[in-house]
Amino acid sequence: MSAEQNARGLVLVVEDEPAIADVIRLNLTKAGYGVQTEADGLRALAAIRNLRPAAVVLDVGLPGLDGVEVCRRLRADEDWTPVLFVTARDDEVDRILGLEIGADDYVTKPFSPRELVARVTGVLRRTRGPAAEEPRTVGAVTLDAARRRVVAEGIEVELTATEFDLLAYLMRRPGRVFTREQLLSEVWGYAAVVGTRTVDVHVAQLRGKLGAASPIRTVRGVGYAAEDVR
Repeated sequence: MSAEQNARGLVLVVEDEPAIADVIRLNLTKAGYGVQTEADGLRALAAIRNLRPAAVVLDVGLPGLDGVEVCRRLRADEDWTPVLFVTARDDEVDRILGLEIGADDYVTKPFSPRELVARVTGVLRRTRGPAAEEPRTVGAVTLDAARRRVVAEGIEVELTATEFDLLAYLMRRPGRVFTREQLLSEVWGYAAVVGTRTVDVHVAQLRGKLGAASPIRTVRGVGYAAEDVR
């Protein structure tokens, strides 16, 4: 276990392969982040609760309590710390499962350390968001970017960082239709090589959490838009 503090925020790296953990730690440290490393799921949960990291880089294939279960327990406890999965399972089923339980992003092994750092930076940039932006309302949903709060029909709704940013992007431009490729580029910050199914899963998660108040409309063959559907 190691801990290093830095002004850009603390990132918890949960990886049981020491060589991979060292590569991630060195690259995040070089990019200006503080880093804490853990090698198993139970210690990771304790570290998240005690240290309150800015983000978690979480290996899916941990021994014992695996990364999926760690993320599931965090979200069940309404802990929305951004989670980026690292996985060797290069098939859509595993990736989509991770997103459905509340992961914000993922990279597959072998990965570029620079890409991983860029993904962490992107998640944190989205989480911190613009400080001066005024709250926006579309239909029965109000989004406050400065406070990272969403209220649907008078009830606050807990979202992951990526779910929040996808909703915010659509609500900033009500009525405009965006393709899945555009949303991947603008919200996630990377090209559609990862597969546009990622967008569909996050939209489905948003609709599930917002219920009948959801302002997201599907435009068949094109993409999505935020509109007052009442």
